[in-house]
Amino acid sequence: MRTTENKINEVYPYLRVKGAPAAIAFYQTVFGAKERFRLTEPGGRIGHIELDIGNIVLMLSEEYPEYGILGPQAPGATGMAIHLHVDNADELAARAVAAGATMVREPADQFYGERSSLIRDPFGHEWMLGHEIEKVTPEEMQRRFNALFK
Repeated sequence: MRTTENKINEVYPYLRVKGAPAAIAFYQTVFGAKERFRLTEPGGRIGHIELDIGNIVLMLSEEYPEYGILGPQAPGATGMAIHLHVDNADELAARAVAAGATMVREPADQFYGERSSLIRDPFGHEWMLGHEIEKVTPEEMQRRFNALFK
């Protein structure tokens, strides 16, 4: 039973891959994907990229084993998450946990202008729940992303 309205505004598939440059090239060649923008670590690892494929936005990142973010080839990995932009990420995360989900990452303000969390549903799927807290340009996101590695 829903007690409050928490509108889902956008849904994004978010792939986690080992070998992001090869995956991006594949999606561009096969599906005609067009790059919107990317965030790249100073060492070259792709932290985030958004690709337009038809009328959807596909989000993708390189593996981040230090955060449990692994591609589907890794044993026990999910390989993807579904990213929901909602009205209130904290409320939706709490509702998910109350219904049996596991909190993987508590809600927190992020450098890219969202307050977000990560939950794993009782069936093993991961959901990123976020709401906008500020508008951030891709250039500013890259600057903030770089600062995380200093």
